Amino acid sequence: MGTSDEEIDRLLGKLTPRARALLLSGATTWRTRAEPAVGLRELVMSDGPAGVRGEAWDERQTSVLLPSASALAATWDEALVERLGGLLAAEARRKGVDVLLAPTLNLHRSPLGGRHFECLSEDPELTGRIGAALVRGVQAHGVAATAKHYVANDSETDRLTVDVRVGERALREVYLAPFEAAVTAGVRLVMAGYNAVNGTTMTANALLTDPLKDEWGFDGVVVSDWGAVRATLDTARAGLDLAMPGPDGPWGEALARAVADGDVPEAAVDDKARRLLRLAAWLGALGGRDTSRPPATGEWPDAERASLPDPARARDVRGLARRAVAAGTVLLANKDVLPLDPGHLGTVAVIGAHAARTRTQGGGSAGVFPRAEVSVLEGVRAALRGRARVVHVPGPRPDGPAPPLDPDDCTDPRSGLPGVLLRMLDADGRELYAERRRGGRLLEPRLVPGAHTVEIGARLRPRTGGSWTLGVAGFGRMSLTLDGHTLLAGDFPPATDDPAVVHVNPPAQHARADLVAGRDALLVARRELAPGTGRATVVVAAPPAPDVTASLAEAAHAAGAADAAVVVVGTTEHGESEGHDRTGLTLGATQDALVRAVAAANPRTVAVVNSGGPVELPWREEVGAVLLAWFPGQEGGGGLADVLFGRAEPGGRLPTTWPAVLADAPVTRTRPDGGRLAYDEGLHLGHRGWLRHGRTPAYWFGHGLGYTTWAYEELTAPPVTRAGDDLTVRVRVRNTGARAGREVVQVYLARPASALDRPVRWLAGYAAVRARPGEAVTATVRVPARTLRHWSVAEHAWRTEPGPCRVLAGRSAGDVPLVADLEVVHPPSA
Repeated sequence: MGTSDEEIDRLLGKLTPRARALLLSGATTWRTRAEPAVGLRELVMSDGPAGVRGEAWDERQTSVLLPSASALAATWDEALVERLGGLLAAEARRKGVDVLLAPTLNLHRSPLGGRHFECLSEDPELTGRIGAALVRGVQAHGVAATAKHYVANDSETDRLTVDVRVGERALREVYLAPFEAAVTAGVRLVMAGYNAVNGTTMTANALLTDPLKDEWGFDGVVVSDWGAVRATLDTARAGLDLAMPGPDGPWGEALARAVADGDVPEAAVDDKARRLLRLAAWLGALGGRDTSRPPATGEWPDAERASLPDPARARDVRGLARRAVAAGTVLLANKDVLPLDPGHLGTVAVIGAHAARTRTQGGGSAGVFPRAEVSVLEGVRAALRGRARVVHVPGPRPDGPAPPLDPDDCTDPRSGLPGVLLRMLDADGRELYAERRRGGRLLEPRLVPGAHTVEIGARLRPRTGGSWTLGVAGFGRMSLTLDGHTLLAGDFPPATDDPAVVHVNPPAQHARADLVAGRDALLVARRELAPGTGRATVVVAAPPAPDVTASLAEAAHAAGAADAAVVVVGTTEHGESEGHDRTGLTLGATQDALVRAVAAANPRTVAVVNSGGPVELPWREEVGAVLLAWFPGQEGGGGLADVLFGRAEPGGRLPTTWPAVLADAPVTRTRPDGGRLAYDEGLHLGHRGWLRHGRTPAYWFGHGLGYTTWAYEELTAPPVTRAGDDLTVRVRVRNTGARAGREVVQVYLARPASALDRPVRWLAGYAAVRARPGEAVTATVRVPARTLRHWSVAEHAWRTEPGPCRVLAGRSAGDVPLVADLEVVHPPSA
């Protein structure tokens, strides 16, 4: 990490212009090129941010799975997020990964955004602070973090081609702000998105140079999103440094020729190569000093263990992940039902399909394979074992397409062991390779020379008879047979070139077949491995849906006979996933009916919401309590049980405003018009938009209850502050409840007399405090000078408006009982 720029220039001088140009394209999907002449080894990259997958989509290569990014932002706890970043760094080191492609710093602009679970919040200040904490945590242990997707890549619809039209001031104050915070934190890479901004694709956009490299002084590497480079010259002349993946693509040999022909200046390529070598030096991958990484599988080697953060130990990892669940869980509403007292419970009914199959992560390229996942049902059972009876009723099946084949429903037809049989066949159908895999979702099977067809065979063991939905997801020529009878066959070309769809989550083709309970049936799916058809092959299967009326009645009966009921509802991977936005916020009539039926049967009903972003909760006033679990990661059930039974306080506060119904939301549009998506709301997204339009959401940004109550007693702010100076605000709060607790004190600014377009109020700072019952404590909140400045479009510069300013403090953007006035003045001229 100590290689000087002079030494890097010396190494650069050993390379020809062609060699320098070739360094700037990937060698494989996840690796950069090695260059023995300067002792440069390959750099290995991996998707994040909830876990480190590594180079392979293989369920046998497991990863620690943390709560979703939206859940991490809900903690409002930078110290905890920094520790979680250290855990991710340990995972990266274990898997031989140099560069983690996280954090995602795009904003929750519209509640319909399909990838909210991977982003942090609607607010630039909160996103910047939490994102910077993750960067610091990852990079403190020698792994490089990547701020993505630069910039205004805030929705998924037409994301490869959409041209976002955003005003200069909103771009600077809102969308670029979290990336500036990451650069200030020392982030080593920034990823350029697929989208265009104001007419120019981001991989060729001038924003890569100014403000990123010039104004902010970013000296790291700008890497493209995978496949985002579509042309050679405009991207090479811009601030992009590394085109991924490789080895094929618009750079490589084409870039080398462009340099030789004088179409791309050598100086531009030299700067890019210098940045790559600087990154390699920081990673210890340059000059032959560290030519290897830890093994890609298995546990940490003994020699590595001492250099890793404490969470490297398995029990510490699970404990920290479990603590993160409780810290990010948001108690939205509580009618004195929570926490449940195990000493007064004889029977607890745990209801819903999501209770037994809790959704722990979102869909798309960020997905990993955890070694084990704790469902809500398992967490409750473990917490009450030996103390109370736990009854589970699945209720009606949630609305949505058939899921991937459940490993519990099938065996490998060759070995008879749980799982499926994967075979690679040549063009004549001869077997080239075979292995047992766990389930029906195979995203990147090992290809062998001469492979023409991938085949997945499974012996179904249906526990329920009737008309099953069976299918295969993928692109190209596919077929599906059951006991030798063809259920479907055809050629299904890709309808999109979105890599998340083509390679990760392709659509399924379905058929119906009658199965007899307990009678085995052989299901075989085949897909030809034609170029351009992606890597994913998924077998899907769903038993007959139970009768909705009977299922609701069964759930209500179980709830009515219990001392308390926990009903878990949520979204599916077809609702929240990379590659597409949502079309609505409802959980579906079936799940809403389930919550209402359970709540009507038992007033001590806790509704647990298992989603990565906002959903409509039309029954929120009918239940005893509402807990937002997000996608809680592998320890979700244990962490939620800690909250349910009072072992831990629900520490979360909303990072995003939740509408009661979609129609209330001020900003909803994600679909471009004529290829353009206009950010007409300017500065006024999230809670700012709600306040501007005078609307009241179901739950405000910053909202979250604990297991105690708080009184806001006094706000102290200086009467005058100078432009350019940070501001310190003190807020005295008192714990007025019967339990010790943690409160997130939030400070907002307002300038009602401003001559400029301003939000009604905006988040300027926050601090968490803890207090015992009856104790008063003072939160010291630092308000950075940047929160008072604005971007002057006329001067293309930052300015601070003098005059009166209002400081507000409270529990959320909609609950700010304390107000103080101050005057902003300019320092006297020298």
